[in-house]
Amino acid sequence: MAAISVHRFASCITCHSWSPDRSMVAFCPNSNEVHIYRLSEDKWERAYVLQKHDQIVSGIDWSARSNRIVTVSHDRNSYVWNMEGSEWVPTLVILRLNRAALCVQWSPQENKFAVGSGAKTVCICYYEPENNWWVSKLIRKRHNSSVTSVAWHPNNILLATTSTDGKCRVFSTFIKGVDTRDSEAGASVDAKFGEQILQLDLSHSWAFGVKWSPRGNTLAYVGHNSMIYFVDGVGPSPLAQNVLLRGLPLRDVLFLSERMAVGVGFDCNPMVFAADDSGIWNFIRFLGERKTSSSSGSKYGSQFSEAFGKFYGQSRQGTSNDGGENSRHLGSVHENCITCIVSLGELGSSSTRRFSTSGVDGNIVIWDLENSEDLLEFL
Repeated sequence: MAAISVHRFASCITCHSWSPDRSMVAFCPNSNEVHIYRLSEDKWERAYVLQKHDQIVSGIDWSARSNRIVTVSHDRNSYVWNMEGSEWVPTLVILRLNRAALCVQWSPQENKFAVGSGAKTVCICYYEPENNWWVSKLIRKRHNSSVTSVAWHPNNILLATTSTDGKCRVFSTFIKGVDTRDSEAGASVDAKFGEQILQLDLSHSWAFGVKWSPRGNTLAYVGHNSMIYFVDGVGPSPLAQNVLLRGLPLRDVLFLSERMAVGVGFDCNPMVFAADDSGIWNFIRFLGERKTSSSSGSKYGSQFSEAFGKFYGQSRQGTSNDGGENSRHLGSVHENCITCIVSLGELGSSSTRRFSTSGVDGNIVIWDLENSEDLLEFL
């Protein structure tokens, strides 16, 4: 089983993100504030409260290279926060939205970030040193409903989006003067800004989280119809697969390697998917599920891995999944819907064994697959 550690930070957590050295975590406690906690002497202590938004903060991303935090909110605004001295100083980003901002993510090179919104619009934001502010270019008239998630391809040019119109799309975000024409980026650098590269009509329901695999070879997104979709070879002739879930829908997905992904959602327990040698994706198991070969005394580990210090939480007893029931009966750590999943791997790494989840129950959970021998073959 995956070793875990649990800490309850609030009654509900909208989203979260980690500092580059993983010593601090920023999250929204379902309010207009962002709380930043620091691990100090084996205890989590609140270090900062970022107060600038007027409504619920719906997205947070903490850049790994530049140590900047970007936040978006239902108030239609975005701020980039820079550490100056001992304080976080906000800079307003001009989004030009007339509906809520719903999600945000830094690009791999951190020279841009993307914002999805309820205005059927995606904002690609970049810094203008001449004017000392952040501006945005809009991708308009492509979505028929709210943009629920955005994900950058490793080439820093392609951007995948999902929407409540049931579609997943891939766009070019090449901005002259910001991006360079790198040959490794392929044909995407020849496309104009906002040009649609691909539209996937696989889901007949709302589409939520979307992610690229570490090398950008595979795209995965989830739908409210209890299905997850994997797409290989994004281009004129993509190869698409879908996996039907036996339980409740997923809300987000994360690749741990080119061959393994984890989905999280309304079943309150991370679900592992992996591709076999022929490239066929299948559901493997819930992370909270005890393997049939395990002894009856197996428990969740409730200690931090060495990277996160010695913090002790409450142990929980795992149960089997022989009856085909959903994960609520598997002794799941989360007590309500999981809405956010974040990688804890090194920047640029092709695989990771650690990630964190947060959700409506107010818990942030650290998952470590170090002792999950049945899963290590896919990493």
